[in-house]
Amino acid sequence: MEGNMNLTLKVWRQKNSKTKGKLETYAVSGISEDMSFLEMFDVLNERLISENKEPVAFDHDCREGICGMCSMYINGEPHGPIKGVTTCQLHMRSFKDGDTIVVEPWRAQAFPIVKDLAVNRSAFDRIMSAGGYVSINTGNARDANSLPISKIAADEAFSAAACIGCGACVAACKNASAMLFVSAKVSQLSLLPQGQPERKMRAERMVAQMDAEGFGACTNTGACSAECPKSISLEHIARLNREYLGAKLTSDAV
Repeated sequence: MEGNMNLTLKVWRQKNSKTKGKLETYAVSGISEDMSFLEMFDVLNERLISENKEPVAFDHDCREGICGMCSMYINGEPHGPIKGVTTCQLHMRSFKDGDTIVVEPWRAQAFPIVKDLAVNRSAFDRIMSAGGYVSINTGNARDANSLPISKIAADEAFSAAACIGCGACVAACKNASAMLFVSAKVSQLSLLPQGQPERKMRAERMVAQMDAEGFGACTNTGACSAECPKSISLEHIARLNREYLGAKLTSDAV
């Protein structure tokens, strides 16, 4: 049928983080160019189940580019060859009939493999728990105009808040650094009035937790921002460095 493709998939299969994994080859046929990459994997898994074989485990939830769970390393690139999209937003028209596609999980010590393409990214949650929060009174929402914020600061905070915590920055970095993720979360809160009470300790505690989780150091190659599906800017890393230095000089945080 016109528009349908036959593909060869080389997919990483691994029972858990303690066992050795390997690439296994599958042929998939009749794939519509309008399918998303995850829908193509659904087709593969339906076939494997019909053959009484173990389906490929992979993370997914919203399938709308919001949750960041669809973390696949496709032909050597986090989320695949199209810039500014997550795996679930990648469509098969980005590939050609007869292509061989290699699919692997995120590769990082801090992201242990759960099974196949699914990794444990709870390290990000622990970094957020270390300082990625604000202390404000609960109750009715305050009127937006009661907290004057410059447009420049609001735009910068909004761009940082676009980070979905998918971990593509870690997967893209040769050092498996999480600096882009941490900087986006620190930057977002440091720019807003609500984030000021914890400002002096936030960067210090979150960076300390990032190091404790085993993420590598940032060497400013820029691969993280280039592969980020939300195009988070390296400028946020510069802001994190300033916040961290200020915390070290003036804060009592431990």
